[in-house]
Amino acid sequence: MSAKLFDQELGIRTTGLREWQGNTAYNRYEATPYQALETLFRAYKIKKDARVVDFGCGRGRVVFYIHRRFRVPVVGIEANDKTYEEALDNKQRYRIKAKHIDAPIRLKYGLAEHYRVKPEDNCFYFFNPFSHKVFKKVMGNIMDSVEENPRSIDLILYYPLPEFKQIVKQYPFRKINKVRVPGAIDPLEKFVIYRLSKEALEVSDESQEGNSFNPSNIVSNN
Repeated sequence: MSAKLFDQELGIRTTGLREWQGNTAYNRYEATPYQALETLFRAYKIKKDARVVDFGCGRGRVVFYIHRRFRVPVVGIEANDKTYEEALDNKQRYRIKAKHIDAPIRLKYGLAEHYRVKPEDNCFYFFNPFSHKVFKKVMGNIMDSVEENPRSIDLILYYPLPEFKQIVKQYPFRKINKVRVPGAIDPLEKFVIYRLSKEALEVSDESQEGNSFNPSNIVSNN
């Protein structure tokens, strides 16, 4: 099924690109291909108690796809004002078709590094939305939240750049799956899923010999 037909089924419009003007820390809008999402979620299932956060949600393709498929709460963060307005329009149209799904959808306008991670947020999606420096700040915010409210969390990275993977490795995550997109030529066109279990976090805290697990103390090699 083509992207336009998938969009029509959801009642949304998410095709096309949008370049950033004058902000090199954030990458252009480009939605995750539906074929890739279909492949990912055949291999990886979002838990019923999940609340998913899509950093750099664009016009909301991943947000609405996950909401309909898994019927869980989803949050989308978008920093481009025009793209955010388009996501709001999509939400209005999508809700007409998905009014039977009770799980909430939240779309928030602002920089990803300014999003205050909530205790119920436990699954985070990234499609290379910004620079590794911004990603490091976002990861720091996620880990601050986990430190304050211990819980297991998953990270889903589509098109995972080496700099992103290096930042993830600075924390006690383990890679639980790698999903390649069928027919992809680019070796980076894949999903890597990481999990931080509550038990691993406790072990990490103990290894700090009583010191608080503070991501700001970590020195990046990038």
